[in-house]
Amino acid sequence: MSGGLAHQPSGLSSERTRVSVLGGGAWGTALALHAARMGHEVLIWALEPEVAKAINEQHENTTYLKGHQLPHNLRASNDIKEVAGYGELVLMVIPTPFVERTVSQIEGSVRDDAILVSCTKGILNDTLETPNEILKRVLPPRLHTRLAYLSGPSFAAEVAKEHPTAVTIAAEDDGVAKRVQELMSTSRFRCYRTHDVIGVELGGALKNVLAIACGISDGLGFGSNGRAAIITRGLDEITRLAVAAGASPLTLAGLSGIGDIVLTCTGDLSRNRTVGIRLGKGEKLEDITATMGGAVAEGVLTSRSTHHLAQKKGIECPVLEGIYRVIHEGADPVQVQTENMSRPLKAEVDARVAMAAHHAEVPAPPPAPPSQA
Repeated sequence: MSGGLAHQPSGLSSERTRVSVLGGGAWGTALALHAARMGHEVLIWALEPEVAKAINEQHENTTYLKGHQLPHNLRASNDIKEVAGYGELVLMVIPTPFVERTVSQIEGSVRDDAILVSCTKGILNDTLETPNEILKRVLPPRLHTRLAYLSGPSFAAEVAKEHPTAVTIAAEDDGVAKRVQELMSTSRFRCYRTHDVIGVELGGALKNVLAIACGISDGLGFGSNGRAAIITRGLDEITRLAVAAGASPLTLAGLSGIGDIVLTCTGDLSRNRTVGIRLGKGEKLEDITATMGGAVAEGVLTSRSTHHLAQKKGIECPVLEGIYRVIHEGADPVQVQTENMSRPLKAEVDARVAMAAHHAEVPAPPPAPPSQA
């Protein structure tokens, strides 16, 4: 490893700013490292004093992201209010169950010109709220138009290694999304944008449940055919749930939908797929969790909220519902698979999704350049 030297600034834009990162886990550290490599001044909040100390003294997150040297323009603090008030860009990398408690501490500290970017995927079990809904409930109205959401196929370890990555930035205000694009995009980390916050958030949350299903199939030895069927039909279920919540089906065909699904359902770094593989091989969930070293497989919690969301929306989701039954009701995965494959036959494309796709918004083409005649 290098000696913690600052990287040569990189990025598609030459502008540099201050970036705050709330969350010192693997994903928060990887995003902080990415921003620091671009040349931004970065301050990251870590809950654990030993994490902040290691970042500041050893220039490495030895707890959550070992083996990646951190530049000197990336510093850490245990003072969340200090970190929240530091940056123009505030990247919030907080597990969904802790978003409300954490964000309620910082609402008075955030700069008036700050953009808050949620980098969290999940749905609360008790209220079925996404991070967007939690943030709008907790934060003052002055910050509601300053919210954005980052999602897409992005393993922390690969971002830290500067492997090519593409993500989506969702924001209701297109100017906010563009600003995040400009401040975060490089030739190795490309940001696209959309206004479909609902679609981006539901795609990012529900794919974790689907990854457990794929892992179970792999653990049972059901092969590539089975995995492809689960991915495709699972995407259909996620799309139908998202459309019922007001999302565009086109969003689920993008990075925060099928892109993130493919990554999480097939990648060896996927914690959710790993949990599924071990379940498919007959291990008990509590034994699997006890050996994960504090890492979280979000799909375990989200499987419950997905079950209740599908019931609330009246959407039939046999693949996602099957994971709920396996995890929370002790159902036999082979029996669940047999039951799902034996349901009454149906058309492949749901009528409501087809209608939504037909009416989906397509951006207008750019104006033609002025004539040179």
